[in-house]
Amino acid sequence: MKNITHSLAEIVGPEYVSTAAEDRYFYGREPGLMPPHAPDYIVLPKSTDEVQQIVALANRENIPVVPMGAGLSLTGLVIPLKGGIVVDMKRMNRILEVNEIARYALVEGGTSQGALKSYLEKHHPRLRHSIPDAPPTATIAANVSIHGQGRLTQQYGFNSDLVSGLEVVTGAGDICRIGSCAFSGNWFSKGAPLPDLSGLFLGWFGATGIVTKVAVKLYPRKKLRDVEIFVTDRTDLVPEIVYEITHTEMAEDILVFSQPKPMIFKDNHHVSFYITGDTDEELEFKRKMIWHALDRYIKSKDGGFMGIPPIMKPVLLESPQRSASRLADVKKGGGFEYSGPIVMIEKYPECVQKLQDLASKYDLAYSGMVRVIDCGHAAMFAFAFAFNRADKNMIERTRKALEEVSHFVLDIGGLYWKPTVDEQRLAIRNMDPNTWKLMEMIKANLDPQGIMNPGNWEVD
Repeated sequence: MKNITHSLAEIVGPEYVSTAAEDRYFYGREPGLMPPHAPDYIVLPKSTDEVQQIVALANRENIPVVPMGAGLSLTGLVIPLKGGIVVDMKRMNRILEVNEIARYALVEGGTSQGALKSYLEKHHPRLRHSIPDAPPTATIAANVSIHGQGRLTQQYGFNSDLVSGLEVVTGAGDICRIGSCAFSGNWFSKGAPLPDLSGLFLGWFGATGIVTKVAVKLYPRKKLRDVEIFVTDRTDLVPEIVYEITHTEMAEDILVFSQPKPMIFKDNHHVSFYITGDTDEELEFKRKMIWHALDRYIKSKDGGFMGIPPIMKPVLLESPQRSASRLADVKKGGGFEYSGPIVMIEKYPECVQKLQDLASKYDLAYSGMVRVIDCGHAAMFAFAFAFNRADKNMIERTRKALEEVSHFVLDIGGLYWKPTVDEQRLAIRNMDPNTWKLMEMIKANLDPQGIMNPGNWEVD
């Protein structure tokens, strides 16, 4: 280990390498329920060249490499399952370029969501990026790598769909640029009209390479933003209501939530939609368009608009929104875990029923939340449970509930979002065998020695 530590120190400097027990403890776990496993080394590179040298060393010594952003996935994707080197990207945090006219930002692989948000607000106030509902320390590269969702997901798709270029160090140690940046210094397209090679790295959780630079599309930042909540007690109508709202093409973001407490929320389904505009007239036009689309549910007395108290509106308009994480305090133990499968919105009633059944079966506090994706083509349904971290029995009940969710998702034709290792294996066993064969071929070519985040997207 001393030889490896010395070699890593030669690459990044001794102050940016650690084998200390307390550091290994910290880097061996995530906030979620996945069991911890400590790395052997932690290293913090400052450049793409240093990342390449680290990967080259790992190949020579056959040591696992696990790239890490802020470690906030909750599903164990940066837990070093087989030890090795955790490559913490936080020193690679520069915002390299913002092209206002072409509307993209180029950042290094460790740049946080909060840093880009603040930079744009100060220097380019008419632009913004799709911000996930995660702490500001969450990194842009990690978020797109797990197909993250943000405030523009409803309109434009997953945050990975908003990537316009990548620079990666593959598991073989090559530096590759994906998209228009492969031909010039312009980062406006990740592929089209050429083959889109970004899929070789997005969704792989670092199992094929390390993202060292990423360009993301930027969008107009409107001067005004508002939120409305439509309420119905009929589960079966939620897919229809979402359809009508998306059909107007007026909503920036659409969320649906259901939970038993406080009592005002019990047995109801709340469809919140966000609208933006540069003038009051634009905002009012969009609001009226959606009101008109939902008028028939009001007339049939199957739904209606909920008045939002002034004290509640700022909470709902937060970006990123922090209110969902407050579920962790319900059991006074700081525990919060959720499975967020991607499903068709028409599966909403089945998902709600399953969530309630599991909460009853395992005696758990719960909340269900939906984010609409790509104008209603899909939705993320969060099966969220709160637990006390000091209560081992409650933790085990939560694990069992989430295991049932894993099987239920495949039964209803859904897809896993940021799947745990166990869910990855379930996915492999249930996917078309030729699809898995293709994935194996990609992994073998981009990571020939199998050093990149081993344990992920593997059969055993």
